[in-house]
Amino acid sequence: MKFTFTGTGTSQGVPVIACGCKVCQSTDPRDKRLRTSGVLSSGDTTLVFDTGPDFRQQMLANRVQEVHAIVFTHKHKDHTAGLDDVRAFNYHLRRPMKIYANQDTITHLHKEYYYIFENQDYPGIPKLLLEEIFSDCSFQVGDINLLPIPVMHGGLEVLGFRVRDFAYVTDAKLIPPSSMKLLEGLDALVLNALRIKPHHSHLTLSEALEVIAQLSPKRAYLTHISHLLGKHEEIARQLPDNVFLAYDGLQLSWED
Repeated sequence: MKFTFTGTGTSQGVPVIACGCKVCQSTDPRDKRLRTSGVLSSGDTTLVFDTGPDFRQQMLANRVQEVHAIVFTHKHKDHTAGLDDVRAFNYHLRRPMKIYANQDTITHLHKEYYYIFENQDYPGIPKLLLEEIFSDCSFQVGDINLLPIPVMHGGLEVLGFRVRDFAYVTDAKLIPPSSMKLLEGLDALVLNALRIKPHHSHLTLSEALEVIAQLSPKRAYLTHISHLLGKHEEIARQLPDNVFLAYDGLQLSWED
């Protein structure tokens, strides 16, 4: 199994337009962050978590040739705005793209991409097969089994996902006790850590480290990072031995 961080930045990305801070002006490539997304591949099956505004760029940069499904964490623009670009995979693979999302996200997609659903016969629009998924109810994409795990992003429920001993959780501020239970015993946890100062709907660095300490995964990787967190090199030195600051293009691999 392989997981690639195709984007590790928050909704504005890093660098932020017109910002002169030290992070945005950094020459370290690890400080250049596209909007948060990831590709999970088993060898036989490849799926993408979220299609943000940088989806096309991410697929090209990571040379992704085949995608069997898109799995959405939630409806926000920085996670859905690139959906139209799945049509390239429609053309290349000659099949509709399977989309897995909760009902709230499906409703949003129907509204934002009304032209896809109003006339499926119109040439050039994406071809999609939407399937609703539910918290705590596992589903199958090819040979990959995913368990959706609900977390709270302010007042919005977001889905994290567990695949065997790997879990992907982004845009969380509160992880309910029942969801914490589902995240125990992990080899690798991906978790959001927006910045140092408090935020109303995202975990801060210290809050993310508290969650990691409670769950005790063998390894943890921080994502959904803003320029307000600090430079990659400086923050990475402050982290516990089993916690790493993710960056765009980082790949994790493990035996099933």
